[in-house]
Amino acid sequence: MSPPAMLFQEPASPPQQMTVPSKAAALPHGAAIPIKGATNFDTVEAMAGKWNDFSFRPIRESQVSRAMTRRYFNDLDKYAESDIVIVGAGSCGLSTAYTLAKARPDLKIAIVEAGVAPGGGAWLGGQLFSAMIMRKPADAFLREIGVPYEDDGDHSNFVVVKHAALFTSTLLSKVLQFPNVKLFNATAVEDLITRPDGKGGIRVAGVVTNWTLVSMHHDDQSCMDPNTINAPVVISTTGHDGPFGAFSVKRLVSMQAIPALGGMRGLDMNVAEDAIVKGTREIVTGLITGGMELSEVDGANRMGPTFAAMAISGVHAAEVALEVFEQRKKECAEGHWE
Repeated sequence: MSPPAMLFQEPASPPQQMTVPSKAAALPHGAAIPIKGATNFDTVEAMAGKWNDFSFRPIRESQVSRAMTRRYFNDLDKYAESDIVIVGAGSCGLSTAYTLAKARPDLKIAIVEAGVAPGGGAWLGGQLFSAMIMRKPADAFLREIGVPYEDDGDHSNFVVVKHAALFTSTLLSKVLQFPNVKLFNATAVEDLITRPDGKGGIRVAGVVTNWTLVSMHHDDQSCMDPNTINAPVVISTTGHDGPFGAFSVKRLVSMQAIPALGGMRGLDMNVAEDAIVKGTREIVTGLITGGMELSEVDGANRMGPTFAAMAISGVHAAEVALEVFEQRKKECAEGHWE
């Protein structure tokens, strides 16, 4: 039986950290785990072979709940007003986030991903094969983020990452380490926040969000209203048409902001990848589109199991976003928009 809350006392603060010299050991975990340049007294090396006496520090379940929810709701409060929102955390969205966060650590960047697991279709290569093909010169992005690859030399037009998950996990981990980026996964964008653009059209001023499981059950539950994130720039990279794919551009059609979607054409790698990178742009004021979502707008060809365009479209999207952001900031300072 758990003790009453009034009797519970927080565990004592952990012992002061100290630097512990690493020692050679036969075990694979022979070195201490560094934490902010130092290591705890209890190292992985010290644990080895002592499992009968092993015990975690005591905890009360409410501490776990508070540790999670406090941080999450602080993030909801902080990122309710963001500088840039990225919709979709696939390879294009993550490449965009990486490029933006590295270039502008002063910006608040929110990523909204409908899936529980970010990464989109980039966890595996084509037809569930594991290798990832990147056409040159996208190998520059692999070197940028430190992903090793196989290269057959100057005569080869592509490189191969041994497993697509290596690319995705490396890129994802680097994005999440930026202090100015927050990923809201298992969260769907249900709509776009819009304002009149003063020219008879609209500008996008943020996104409307909800838990993905709620979004999937609007038809069999009573009304469950959404949440919102305001931002002067939204970058949509939700992929090709599907349950959550091409969401933003389909919504633009339904609100008559663009006349129609071009519809993705048949597979042509040579044509498709160039078109996606070159076509990455601001579709309507405040909304930039990149990656495979763009193919639905422009009627571009699909590219199949080659991923170079996703990464480089993300780099291009980040470049466009910074230009648009500075323009919006200038317009707001001049009193044209909020």
